[in-house]
Amino acid sequence: MRDENYNKMNADTLKKITTGFTPVIDSSIPKDKYYPLDLSANNLQLNTLDVSSSSAMETYIHKLLKSNNARVAYGGYLEKRNIYKRSTHFNKQDALEERNIHLGIGLWIEAETEILAVLDGKIHSFQDNTNFGDYGPTIILGHNYNQETFYTLYGHLSRASLKGLYLGKEVKQGEVIARLGKAEVNGDYAPHLHFQVILDIANFKGDYPGVCSSKDVDFYSKNCPDPNILLNL
Repeated sequence: MRDENYNKMNADTLKKITTGFTPVIDSSIPKDKYYPLDLSANNLQLNTLDVSSSSAMETYIHKLLKSNNARVAYGGYLEKRNIYKRSTHFNKQDALEERNIHLGIGLWIEAETEILAVLDGKIHSFQDNTNFGDYGPTIILGHNYNQETFYTLYGHLSRASLKGLYLGKEVKQGEVIARLGKAEVNGDYAPHLHFQVILDIANFKGDYPGVCSSKDVDFYSKNCPDPNILLNL
């Protein structure tokens, strides 16, 4: 349930928090080594690719990066994707109920890449979400800005990333908080970070929907604004 303060933190407020490029992965990689990736249903190149195969996707992304002299592929906010059809965790018979609209931003790079806290904050929660096609190991940070709280979610991590964590642990902006997981532990995806902003997390802990249905996109797009507002890619 939304509380009375729900609308005080919004996308316009988030824009004031960071200025310029703010990395969420390996800080040694410059902004000009990032390349946009289209995994939407409109990308006809994907029709010739087995999108259900994490290894096939990893090969596709690696070739894309190499041909564009890039290190990181990124994108996907509010992108409608067919890849989720492979998992019963998302797929429903009713098209309006099918969860296929991506609510975060994906940053695709090799496993074990360092993951950074985008802002100062505290560990809100963490867990290993083990459904096929799910986040795998996940960390959620809570942040306070002008006495308002919001959250950032970091999904598809390595299992080792959850060791030694405790609720309320403080982290600093730019601090290494995790590493990316391999397909065997990250929900069976090519290695990448799912980064998402959440305004009202309700009662969720260690998890929050990262994909929604078309009938729910209005609510979730407001509660989960574009993470690039913070990253400035």
